[in-house]
Amino acid sequence: MKNAIFPLLAVLIWSINAVVNKAAASVIDPAAISFYRWFLAFLIMTPFLIMPVWHHRKIVKQYWWKLFILGALGMVMYQSLAYYAAHYVSATFMGILNSLIPLLTVIISIFVLRVVPTVGIVLGTVLSISGLVWLISRGEPSHLLSQGLGYGELMMFIASASYALYGVLTKRWSITLPNWQSLYVQIGFGVLLLLPNFFLTESVALSKDNVGLVIFAGIGASILAPYLWILGVMKLGANTTSIFMNLMPLFTAMIAIALLGEEMHSYHLVGGGIVLLGVLLVQQLRTPLNFRRQSATKKADCHQEM
Repeated sequence: MKNAIFPLLAVLIWSINAVVNKAAASVIDPAAISFYRWFLAFLIMTPFLIMPVWHHRKIVKQYWWKLFILGALGMVMYQSLAYYAAHYVSATFMGILNSLIPLLTVIISIFVLRVVPTVGIVLGTVLSISGLVWLISRGEPSHLLSQGLGYGELMMFIASASYALYGVLTKRWSITLPNWQSLYVQIGFGVLLLLPNFFLTESVALSKDNVGLVIFAGIGASILAPYLWILGVMKLGANTTSIFMNLMPLFTAMIAIALLGEEMHSYHLVGGGIVLLGVLLVQQLRTPLNFRRQSATKKADCHQEM
């Protein structure tokens, strides 16, 4: 399993990036790092991709509005909301919420891609929601009913849902551009969408305290990690590679404890563990729920044979 190193490193980089999100909250405005991150990635990718994209400009013109929506979901909604959420929640919590993305992807796929619900989806959803309630309420579910969701929790959930929808729409639309060219155009649209908020922000200065965070987010999390992940998918297959995402909460928690001094509480372990168990059930239990349709089909086959 030497090829496992590719998705493993990708998940490790994304886990570090969750900690970067939290660290950035105290040294740079969310609007500033959101823009700088994707602008840096766009600049680095331009020498390698501008000519191939120009060569496929007719395809870009044909699908521009879909690429625009993908850029808004993946580059603006997902990551920008995570930067804002970092002002309210811990990096450990952010890592656990990110682990919900595979589950949310499957749930959205039921409605958008007409994916047949499975036993794993039903059981996994119930478990993950239960774990999420325990986590958000810090082990006191009754408090959630009286106090409701906090800003940070809500923003992280919307961010994860946005990225899940991004993945589903990417599969639904099947844009006929090579992956990197499609990503490059999406990032370009993302940069344009991030500009207004960037210009409205009072302090966008780069300093020795935040420039390293911007470079890591722009190169490590935005270019290197996706490259390693794509290699993993090519070598291991999408289903096997996706399982490595379940390591993200563990990696994030370990790094946050070591670098940020965050504390691990029992509700993190219990709630996070239940969430991950739910995600694993979704990934592994694939028995469809359309028993009636299956039994009807079998009966029809039997009648035909007779």
